[in-house]
Amino acid sequence: MTPETAPTVPSRLRALDPAAAQPYDYPPVRDFVEPDWRRLPGFSDVTEAEWNSAKWQRLHSVKDLDQLRRVFGDLLPTDLSESIKRDQVERATMSMLVTPQMLNTMDETDLWGDPIRHYMIPAFSDRHPEWPSHPHAQRDSLHEADMWAVEGLTHRYPTKVLAELLATCPQYCGHCTRMDLVGNNVPQVLKHRFELKQKERYEAIIGYLQATPSVRDVVVSGGDIANLPIAHLEEFVSRIIEIPNIQDIRLATKGLMGLPQHFLQDDVLAGMERLAEKAIAYDVDLAIHTHVNHANSLTPLVATAVKKLLSMGFRDVRNQGVLMRGVNDSPHALLDLSFTLLDKVKVMPYYFYMCDMIPNAEHWRLALHEAQDLQHSIMGYLPGFATPRIVCDVPYVGKRWVHQVESYDRTLGVSYWTKNYRTGIEHDDPEALKRRYPYYDPIYTLPPDGQKHWGHQVPATAHA
Repeated sequence: MTPETAPTVPSRLRALDPAAAQPYDYPPVRDFVEPDWRRLPGFSDVTEAEWNSAKWQRLHSVKDLDQLRRVFGDLLPTDLSESIKRDQVERATMSMLVTPQMLNTMDETDLWGDPIRHYMIPAFSDRHPEWPSHPHAQRDSLHEADMWAVEGLTHRYPTKVLAELLATCPQYCGHCTRMDLVGNNVPQVLKHRFELKQKERYEAIIGYLQATPSVRDVVVSGGDIANLPIAHLEEFVSRIIEIPNIQDIRLATKGLMGLPQHFLQDDVLAGMERLAEKAIAYDVDLAIHTHVNHANSLTPLVATAVKKLLSMGFRDVRNQGVLMRGVNDSPHALLDLSFTLLDKVKVMPYYFYMCDMIPNAEHWRLALHEAQDLQHSIMGYLPGFATPRIVCDVPYVGKRWVHQVESYDRTLGVSYWTKNYRTGIEHDDPEALKRRYPYYDPIYTLPPDGQKHWGHQVPATAHA
């Protein structure tokens, strides 16, 4: 039989080429291992028992440049060290605090280019030289404090609230959206502080939830719950579980990735298990929300902590990352992270937020059209239920998928958004649901005409 006379194979039966080239090749090539911390000069004699101790990790977290130099030794370039030093004086909105666990996931051979260093330990040279801040940047860019129903309880959505239990974390991210409240004072920012005592605030929060039956969903955050003694966390969450109208509780912690040792302590495991059992008994969904921005941050130790929580009966462990230039601003980086979360760590990819418009964050922020392109590029690779949504958290509006924009001026870099509910500060505003709310692209991403338009504006400062 010649090729000319061979029968035509129905298209549905034709063999597919499994080696067909794709823009992204699965699986990720990175080995899923715990990096050997002993390769770093400052950790060369640390034992496994010490490394796995949450107390040791906290005691040896890096809080200043001298400590950073001791960890990396000659691996820390002199020019990077000097740039970090200048940044801490002139630009940083968060103080330095990085756990050994996080330092160990940085590439010590290229600290200038390392994505985790890029957002955890910013350097002055990383920042945009002309536009470190957008003119419309604000310390509390999402106006969370404006929407406090009681101190520390943001009622921003009709059925959901955010409870900020404390103002500290095991580690401080350079891009922290709560830089107004969280962490230590720095030269650029004198932090605001809670005025009520902790016990009084907690009682006020619980009282509001009991008196507000329209609230069904509570995010328990801060700061980071990993910095709250487990007995205090258990008592607070246990009381929330008992409130009849509460159906969902989400515990927010970057510490699950940055300090997994905390969640492997016997007392923490026992407290978490009791909460999970009580939530099941009360038919309440209890979940963990964590914050991972790059696949390199994920290690077997993180997976061990996650699997223990899931085995207790936690409804889910989900990731809410932040989209940042130089960290995860490519389809490859987002897909590597999402597949590692899903396959290796059993964490559900959930959201990637566009970096908020806080002062001195412009070099991290992406334009809306860049975020839209990234959302398009990652579609179809992951299961639908595990495909993260890229969202813009629009001031006074809330989370919106990046393709929900109502209109968009690409030249001026201004997008306009609408909303379908009122926050607590708009209860008597008849125009709230008709108004268009603006969001702004980084000025350096605009075409020349757009940059010229903004040229006379004065960039915002962290003191504003």
